[in-house]
Amino acid sequence: MKPQAFTPREIVSELDRYIVGQHKAKRAIAIALRNRFRRQQVAPDLRDEIAPKNIIMIGPTGVGKTELARRLAKLAQAPFVKVEATKFTEVGYVGRDVESLVRDLVEQAIELVRKEQLDQVRVRASQLAEDKLCRLIARPHKEEPPPQQPVGFNPFANLLPKPAEPQVPDSELSEVRKRLRAGELEEKLVEVDVEESSASLPLMSIFGAPGMDDMQGKLNEMLGNLPGMKGQTKRRAMSVKDARRVLEDQEAGRLLDMELVKKLAVERTEQSGIVFIDEIDKVASRGNTHGADVSREGVQRDLLPIVEGSTVSTKYGPVRTDHVLFIAAGAFHVSKVSDLIPELQGRFPVRVELESLSKQDFVRILTEPKNALTRQYRALLETEGVTLTFSDDAVEALAEYAEEANTRAENIGARRLHTIMEALLDDLSFRASELTEREVHIDGAKVRATLDPIMASEDLSKYIL
Repeated sequence: MKPQAFTPREIVSELDRYIVGQHKAKRAIAIALRNRFRRQQVAPDLRDEIAPKNIIMIGPTGVGKTELARRLAKLAQAPFVKVEATKFTEVGYVGRDVESLVRDLVEQAIELVRKEQLDQVRVRASQLAEDKLCRLIARPHKEEPPPQQPVGFNPFANLLPKPAEPQVPDSELSEVRKRLRAGELEEKLVEVDVEESSASLPLMSIFGAPGMDDMQGKLNEMLGNLPGMKGQTKRRAMSVKDARRVLEDQEAGRLLDMELVKKLAVERTEQSGIVFIDEIDKVASRGNTHGADVSREGVQRDLLPIVEGSTVSTKYGPVRTDHVLFIAAGAFHVSKVSDLIPELQGRFPVRVELESLSKQDFVRILTEPKNALTRQYRALLETEGVTLTFSDDAVEALAEYAEEANTRAENIGARRLHTIMEALLDDLSFRASELTEREVHIDGAKVRATLDPIMASEDLSKYIL
């Protein structure tokens, strides 16, 4: 399944559905995504020489930096990982190893490709599951599961011969299939052998040193492959409706070629992976060469080989990061982009400054996006049978309070709208299930009556908004 080749204008239009404003940033990432498509059309001898133009986004929190990167990855059907630069520390200090972000990216790619491959075998898996379900329903007698051993386990249990399945006449199977497709047997109970995953090993989580964050997964996988640990099943009674879903998943898993999934996932990671490094300004050294700045510069130097292109060893094989797109972001209130080490600066040739949000931006954020907050709260209260509506002057008032709160306190951008909306709808959300009136209209007067007392008190506005 190839990602759709959107034009830059189409990419910007799609991003406009979720993010208000920030046209410079949208243009920059639209060009970066389109260049990936263009690169695939270039002759192979030149294709490897074309490196992605990494982007660094500069702007206060809550203006859409993370959302832009996340929506871009979803649009491109690409593996995406978001990490905070402050989680990484140089070797010798407690923290995560920078290579772990590439391993996380591969895991995302595995899940992405696995879902795509499952969709391709879903029809065949559904047919096989139906056949198996018919035989389970038409069993001539109920088989008792073998007695469980009270203690210990037999490492050769899976090697023991299993009893043969009883034969069911074809005429009876046809009758069961007919009734099954007619939906007459959905609530009938059947016994299904469900595969049990190997037990997790919480004691292995003691490994916290850099480079060992995936050690627990590797050890669990290794122990899961031991005789008697892999493929353990347990018989469970469930309805036909639930059994169909379990059997379809089992059959799809058997039809899946995991070696192909791994190969495609590594390729997708190398050619389409997107890594979003947030809080990059927090590891910028501010001209000092001692204390905490030594550790900050160490993080930058550890990130540098990953960003400029290196090979990282993962459990799915080596992964090259030469063509992974890196998008970094930071507020840069105290430090500047020039405070990053020159080598890292040079790996982010595209720099975009995002604008602070104004009152008009807040109005648009509350009304225009597909996932606007007013729509979210309306949908939540509809589940209680309450119809919530907002007048235009209510939206204007909410935008004014959000702008004022951001001016008086820390500027947290669009996230301020969440605190404003919660303060406004706190009583309604609490009493919604008990209301006798089914329609609630919020106007400007209601907004001001609720929020004016909070804004008037310096302490209340500080702690509530």
